[in-house]
Amino acid sequence: MSNNVRTTQQLFNLAGKTALITGGSRGLGLQMAEALGEQGARIVLSSRKQADLDDAVAHLKSRGIDASAIAADLSKESAVTPLVDEAIARLGHIDILINNAGATWGAPAEDHPVEAWDKVMNLNIRSIFLMSQAVGKRSMIPRKTGRIINIASIAGLSGNGPGTMQTIAYNTSKGAVVNFTRTLAGEWGVYGITVNAIAPGFFPSKMTHGILDQLGEEKLAKEAPLQRIGDDEDLKGAALLFASDAGKHITGQILAVDGGVSAV
Repeated sequence: MSNNVRTTQQLFNLAGKTALITGGSRGLGLQMAEALGEQGARIVLSSRKQADLDDAVAHLKSRGIDASAIAADLSKESAVTPLVDEAIARLGHIDILINNAGATWGAPAEDHPVEAWDKVMNLNIRSIFLMSQAVGKRSMIPRKTGRIINIASIAGLSGNGPGTMQTIAYNTSKGAVVNFTRTLAGEWGVYGITVNAIAPGFFPSKMTHGILDQLGEEKLAKEAPLQRIGDDEDLKGAALLFASDAGKHITGQILAVDGGVSAV
C-alpha cells in the first residue's frame, strides 16, 4: 500500500476548506454548519433574517468555528449573485455549497393556492439551480473541484398517506431536487465536482413543528424502524461524508437519514 494513502482522520478533515450554507441560521442548516466547522472549514451562512444569523454566528464562534453570515432571500433571483459575490469575497473561493434553504405549505391539492405553489418551487428547487449554477461557474468549474450537497426530503421519495400531510408542492419540489442532483452530478463530474443529496425524515424544526403537533412525535417515531425521529446530531455524519474527501468517489446519490422510514 502506498505511503500516500490518507488516514480516515485526514480524509474527513476540512481544514483550509470553505463552505456556503443556505438556510443556515437554525435547524438542519446550523447542524450541518457545526459539523463542517468542527472539522476546520470556514463557514458563511445565509438566510433571510439577520437577527437569526447573528445568533447562529455567535453560537458557531462559541464552538471555535470561523463563521460569518450574509442575509439573502433566495426566493428572489436577484439575491443570488450578490450572495455568491460576497461569499467569494470573504472566503476567496467556495469549496462546499450546501443548498438547504426551503419552505413548505400545507393545503389540500384541490385547493392549494398557486401563489403558495410558486413560493415553494422558487425556494426549494429554482434557488438550488441558481445557486449551484452561480457557484459552479464562479468558483468550482474553474478550479476543477467542488462539493455540492442538496437537502431533499423523504417526502420527495414517495407520496403522502391518507390523513397525513397535504403538501403536494413541497413533495413535488423535493422530488425535483432528487433528479436535479442526479442530473447535475452527471454533467459536472468531468470538473471534479460531486453532487449529492441528503433526504431527511422528521427532525424537530420550525418547518416541521406543525406536522409534529398534528401527527404527534410519538406516533411518527413508532413508524420508524429505529423508533425515533431525528435529533441535533443525526445529519452531521452524512453532511461531513459528502463534503470531505472521504466521499470523493460518491456522486449523484440520495442518502435518506430517516430512521429507516423510507426502507419499509
